[in-house]
Amino acid sequence: MARSPRTARITAAVSSALLLLTAATACGGDSGGSSAKDTGTGGGGSGTFPVTLTHKFGSTTVPSEPKRIVTIGLTDQDALLAVGKVPVGSTDWLSAHKGTIGPWAKDELGNGKLPVTLKNTGTGPQVEKVAALKPDLILSVYGGLTKEQYTALSKFAPVVAQPKEYNDYGVPWQEQTKRIGAAVGRPAEAAKAVADTEKKIAALAKPEFKGKTAVIGTPFEGMFIWGSQDPRSRLLSGFGFKLPADLDKVIGNQFGASISKERTDLLDQDAVVWMVGDVAKDSAKLRKDPSYGDLKVVKEGREVYVHETSDYGHAMSFGTVLSLPYVVERLAPQLTAALDGKPETPVQQPAS
Repeated sequence: MARSPRTARITAAVSSALLLLTAATACGGDSGGSSAKDTGTGGGGSGTFPVTLTHKFGSTTVPSEPKRIVTIGLTDQDALLAVGKVPVGSTDWLSAHKGTIGPWAKDELGNGKLPVTLKNTGTGPQVEKVAALKPDLILSVYGGLTKEQYTALSKFAPVVAQPKEYNDYGVPWQEQTKRIGAAVGRPAEAAKAVADTEKKIAALAKPEFKGKTAVIGTPFEGMFIWGSQDPRSRLLSGFGFKLPADLDKVIGNQFGASISKERTDLLDQDAVVWMVGDVAKDSAKLRKDPSYGDLKVVKEGREVYVHETSDYGHAMSFGTVLSLPYVVERLAPQLTAALDGKPETPVQQPAS
């Protein structure tokens, strides 16, 4: 399969975990599509059909309002929930939440039925299990389908694949939400969801963030840092931070990469955010390496650590229209402490 965002979360939890599609924990294809909150399955949309969307492999036409939607894209369920639709099947990427619905999306799920959970084994979508759900639309917007996988899935339903304008797993959350909203006939709902989340991010973006430099990474195969097209880096940019000038030049045409010790200068920014499995152990290990530990960003206390397997860390890895408000409420105070000019100020972990 195509590379996954920590080897499929970094190389799906970074593409097929950090950053995959779990055997159908309830392969019951008898569950009908449902709508989130109190939106009816047959109404609430402001779009018209048929609707055609372009993507990496050409274009796909959705002939009528879909009722049974399966999300192959690793975080597409959030965008779908945000416009009032619940998938009948959804990708298990982080193996963290029942039905692949994080706590940040529970309100949008409402009384809707949890999706059947699908698993990515590392070789691509489980085509037969997707087909068993009898979908009338398959979404892989935040994804990395190959042409062969796209063709196989298209035998069962229209497939909206990842946009050609971005790297695989590189679509901005705003574009992801709007494309999915258009595909299900709810463009107005998508636009409102995007605007609401942008407003929440802007409200927590401190003046001292603007123009400062920042980068985000994880201790995977040494020191792995995410590029400008990854949702985590896009969050920093949304807060007003600048990414290192030659970040993408070093990473290349991918969402992130492990850097050599000769390029730890990329980490010596006004702030560095680390996603780690154990804050105490991983921070100590990172600082023990003089190529990192001797950097000013470390000596001046401008590090932020995020526990990647907490709900906070999972929400950051998702980087969606629904998860980002959950993230910024926790990340903004940490960044504020890191940038206060006082190395002795502790950068506290969120209480929850």
